[in-house]
Amino acid sequence: RVWFKSGLAAFPSRSSPAVVHSRSPRPVLLKSRREMPVDMNGYWKMISNENFEEYMKALDVNVAIRKIALLLKPDKDILHDGDHLIIKTLSTFKNYNMDFYVGKEFEEDLLGVDDRKCMTTINWEGDKLVCVQKGEIEGRGWTQWVEGDELHLELRAKGAVCKQVFKKT
Repeated sequence: RVWFKSGLAAFPSRSSPAVVHSRSPRPVLLKSRREMPVDMNGYWKMISNENFEEYMKALDVNVAIRKIALLLKPDKDILHDGDHLIIKTLSTFKNYNMDFYVGKEFEEDLLGVDDRKCMTTINWEGDKLVCVQKGEIEGRGWTQWVEGDELHLELRAKGAVCKQVFKKT
């Protein structure tokens, strides 16, 4: 939520920052009332990937793609600005970009992952980002958090859990 100064009072905008009810022609942007719980900005290199094959089986990824994916060690390039995040998963085989705002549901096209679409919502739960993906796969989602210089990612689908750890470079 962004706060604007209007005359002598500050009030939260219920609309986008471009539409502000103010007596001054240019509103003054004040510091956001809600600080981001943790800074995920940076380039992260994978250091471990536990139970990834079982997770891919739960997504019904075909055998050939699973064998290739198991050989990869993707990196994460994260741009984090308040509640807006861009998470790029980069590998020599396929790249996947996720651009979202925390708390806003969106349609996610998982082309290149398991070629499905789902309705995705990502929220903060303390210092963790928690994603729920509603679609064909039951119990699908992920949780991501930072501990020191490590990014932890727990992927879930149909009861399978994959734990990945990345080191900040």
